[in-house]
Amino acid sequence: MSHGTQETLRFPPVEGLTVRAEFDGGALSSDFGPLLLRGVDRQIGLTAQLADAMEDRRHPSYIVHSIRALFAQRVYQMACAYADGNDANALRHDPMFKLGLDRRPLDPDQDLASAPTLCRLENAVTRKDLYRMAEVFVDRFLGSYATPPKAIVLDLDHSEDPTHGQQELAFYHGYYEHHCYLPLFIFEALSGRLVLAALRPGKSPTGAENAAILKRVLRRLRGAWPDTHILVRGDSAFAGPESMALAMDDSKLDFLFGLAGNAALTPLARPHLDVTRRLHEHRSALARRHHRTPPEATRTYHGIDYAAKSWPRPFRVVLKAEVMALGENPRFVVTSLDAPDPEQLYRALYAPRGQDENFIKALKNDLASDRTSAHGFLANQLRLFFAGAAYALHQALRTEVLAHTELARAQPATVILKLFKIAVRVDQYKDRIKLHLPSHCPVKALLHRITEILFQIDRPAWNTS
Repeated sequence: MSHGTQETLRFPPVEGLTVRAEFDGGALSSDFGPLLLRGVDRQIGLTAQLADAMEDRRHPSYIVHSIRALFAQRVYQMACAYADGNDANALRHDPMFKLGLDRRPLDPDQDLASAPTLCRLENAVTRKDLYRMAEVFVDRFLGSYATPPKAIVLDLDHSEDPTHGQQELAFYHGYYEHHCYLPLFIFEALSGRLVLAALRPGKSPTGAENAAILKRVLRRLRGAWPDTHILVRGDSAFAGPESMALAMDDSKLDFLFGLAGNAALTPLARPHLDVTRRLHEHRSALARRHHRTPPEATRTYHGIDYAAKSWPRPFRVVLKAEVMALGENPRFVVTSLDAPDPEQLYRALYAPRGQDENFIKALKNDLASDRTSAHGFLANQLRLFFAGAAYALHQALRTEVLAHTELARAQPATVILKLFKIAVRVDQYKDRIKLHLPSHCPVKALLHRITEILFQIDRPAWNTS
């Protein structure tokens, strides 16, 4: 069988006509997304700033692709759902990806980098490079606000990142029952903006480790926003004295952490649980008497007089006493806040931290932040930064360009499907480049709105390469 026959796609006949497909369309692309990402990136300058944070140690005689171009290529690929670095071997010839990186789309001598080149980039990064990149992420978060906000909420959470090879610092975790990394994600809860994604070894963090990362982030935020009130929120993994002590040094910093039960704390909940159980039994009996469905759960909220000896000073502890048909479910939180009342503190301030899981889900499921399959730990941290940059570009596109549209609250996967995965035919002339999109594109009006916004906004002077 010839090579051409092997690439022929066969389909059942339609009204007596044979249907065949060949990969001979020429300058066609299935990705309109890189051009939109280019417009957003030109405004916020994210990939350029990340690239500038990495020292280029290559010999000038052998440099074909700049660090800026390599960063933009890798981030754009991930933002378009190409998580595998090997995809670059095909996409380096794609006219739309070349156009997204300011290259002539049909000139063979302007092809993008191959997968081995991107792999060498990942393995060349150093700790100092990564530290500077982490500062870029925090600075990008600061720059996303026109003026300092009155208050922000920082949600902290670790997320399991399974490993399947011999990655450095990938350890077996007893809770997840497999080898993994355990990266730390910090999001601003009110806006969904990513502040930082820090790769960690696959072991439970110590309080000192959590506090060390948080302290660096807070120091940079406070340097730019001295008057902004910051609420730090997290689960019980962050309820250590080291993190609590940070709030004692800053009058405009508060924390709200989950608190694990223990031999001293859990018995203090018993009187409240007994009262809640009687209330639940009464509500259930009343419902049955009126032939209604009994309530699934009854919850009451109470202040608890408790302080661990390791805490720098006593803090407010709140109990959610929950009784269900399946049993009791007491939950505790500890906070430096004096208000509001226990129920509002738990329901209005602590419970919404579950939204952080959705931000992480978008980063992991839609943008493959867990594709940390390189052998080196530092290379995998760089991959996590690539995914974080892809998330930041999507978030900026959604909030700044897609505002007041049907995609204003869309997940990255939805934006990729509706706006990025559009077929394009590219024609290149001496004086212009012309893109041909489907005549019956269902998002024609939306694309016109987006491109006009990106076209008419001047590129910031500080972002000029």
